[in-house]
Amino acid sequence: MGFRFIPVISVVLTLLVSGTVNAAGAIKIGALFAVTGPAAFLGEPERNTAQMVVDEINRAGGVRGHKLELIVYDTAGDATKAVQLATKLVKNDHVAAIIGPSTTGESMAVIPVVEKDQVPLISCAAGIKITDPVKKWVFKTAQNDSLAVARIYEQLQRQRLTRVALLTVSDGFGSSGREQLKAQAARHGITIVSDDTYGPKDTDMTAQLTKIRGSHVQAVICWGTNPGPAVIAKNARQLGLKIPIYMSHGVSSKKFIDLAGEAAEGIRLPSGKVLVADLLPNSDPQKRSLMAFVRDYQKHYRAEGDHFGGHAWDAVMLLKGAIERGADTPAAIRDQLERTRQFHGIGGTFTYSAHDHAGLGKDAFVLVEVKNRDWVIVK
Repeated sequence: MGFRFIPVISVVLTLLVSGTVNAAGAIKIGALFAVTGPAAFLGEPERNTAQMVVDEINRAGGVRGHKLELIVYDTAGDATKAVQLATKLVKNDHVAAIIGPSTTGESMAVIPVVEKDQVPLISCAAGIKITDPVKKWVFKTAQNDSLAVARIYEQLQRQRLTRVALLTVSDGFGSSGREQLKAQAARHGITIVSDDTYGPKDTDMTAQLTKIRGSHVQAVICWGTNPGPAVIAKNARQLGLKIPIYMSHGVSSKKFIDLAGEAAEGIRLPSGKVLVADLLPNSDPQKRSLMAFVRDYQKHYRAEGDHFGGHAWDAVMLLKGAIERGADTPAAIRDQLERTRQFHGIGGTFTYSAHDHAGLGKDAFVLVEVKNRDWVIVK
């Protein structure tokens, strides 16, 4: 008789020790977002979206009878703070999983924490190094910068533009993008004539652009997140630079157009489909999720749901799927995330595996262009 109860007691003790499911039956989800600071344009919509989706899930009864408890901390975009808060989520809050951080640098910094304590992390940042090589406890929802680079280079090939200048921000996102831009150039027939950088807090890039103007390049590729790329767009217009300018997916929101103003006109970049959701054919497998997200965000926040909020939408929904399949502990959630197949989200259609924790292909991106202060799809 006593032996029969040992497995039950063991399970109860496991739940009590892990803290994953509290007395009310809630599953705790941690979130690290740059809600304030220079990367707030990423973190604020991510925080808003995550809370919106969790609230909707809970109003509908939760997941398998469990409510989700979202615990959000603001990293302010600081990697050191992100590590401290990740440790707090694991040690003090006993979360079952963490979504975020917002940036590549922060994500790389917290990886040792989640790997050591064996808590699944779904990063909302784009750097390929976050999941390549594969790390057992780390996944991501933002499209890899390697895919974004390929999308730009393929477009340049079609236009027979082969001589380019790079202007990348000197942070984790910019460094990762620069590596991919250099690594993929030769296979796409691209020659990098000029390779320059700018600082995350720089407010004038006239010197770099003047150098580019004299280098006889056919296109400029800027890799960074706001506000730097908007400054570059304005400086390029002031200098009368007439060649095509491509930006990274790091500025794929209306915020870039607001910051750059008229200088945004004609600028192209690879983006998740959410920016042009209403322009997609009904046959697109993502359209239903995209339109639901756009409508919900508009209803809750009186603003357009964007590419960055979409990363958090995907992260919460991926966790919901894992829990629906029976997972409620960190290890079980990790295993079920890895078994995700053909999830049509905001950032793309995700299929994870033991060899791929990024889960997306090139079809996650469309090439968009600014026309009349709005985004259109480049045909």
